[in-house]
Amino acid sequence: MDFDLRNRPQSIDGTSATTAAKLVPCFDVSSPIVRRPPRQNHPSTSWAGAGLLVLLSALALAAVSQPAKERLAQPAANTAAPAARAVPLPRVAAEAQLLQSLAVADQQWRPRTQALPGGGTRYVYRKRAGDPDLSLAEIKALIANPPSFERERQQISLLWRQLGALGVRLTLEQPRKPGAAGEWDPRQRTLRIKPTVVAKGSAEFARVLNHEAIHVAQSCSGGGIGARPRPLGLPEQLPPSLQTVLQQPTYAKSTAQERQLEREAYANQHQLDLGLTLLKIHC
Repeated sequence: MDFDLRNRPQSIDGTSATTAAKLVPCFDVSSPIVRRPPRQNHPSTSWAGAGLLVLLSALALAAVSQPAKERLAQPAANTAAPAARAVPLPRVAAEAQLLQSLAVADQQWRPRTQALPGGGTRYVYRKRAGDPDLSLAEIKALIANPPSFERERQQISLLWRQLGALGVRLTLEQPRKPGAAGEWDPRQRTLRIKPTVVAKGSAEFARVLNHEAIHVAQSCSGGGIGARPRPLGLPEQLPPSLQTVLQQPTYAKSTAQERQLEREAYANQHQLDLGLTLLKIHC
């Protein structure tokens, strides 16, 4: 999990408003008016004019007699209905799809039993790095009441919406820094999470998202969403399972300040409600 500090953005805050010019007919009135003597109507012309008058009268009568419902259905000339504001369904749909995928991935973390050929029973469960071994009684209790990971998915949903409201673009794609599971790029205001994190379930995804949300709050503390992150003054004591995380090749070229930013995020990523709180305070 990392953030991209390669190019600090220049502050550009500009708005533009375009006024559409209304096109109106333009007539040339510079030529003098020339009066001509009245023309004599030819008999055939008079009959044609009378016929045209009858035709126009019939059309007018038909328009008046047309049902009101049909007349209202016709679009009025030179009128345009105001465009309705689009509902941000793509973000909502993406969130729903993500939560559904996480719920499916969570099934792998439920302990299960396997029948052995000799008639015995084997208990199988998956363990994350840093988790203690489970006793047989604990495994049986988890089989009877499997974890739902509902709290983790709820925190993911709250963070997802808060980050979106702040203008952060969330994507499931390979981070640009090799080896990182997640990455906050303040220059592009983009939070990238490695797609394979979804397959690890809600607990892992919630920690990665919370980690990166802490980095977003660090940017807000530095001056805004797109600003260079700075430390928040959070505790930096890493848990035993993460003592060597900053020695990985991912952080080989990191500066001292970047390592401090990472220590803050790693030390507090397990507090799933902290990222949301920090965003509300600093952003």
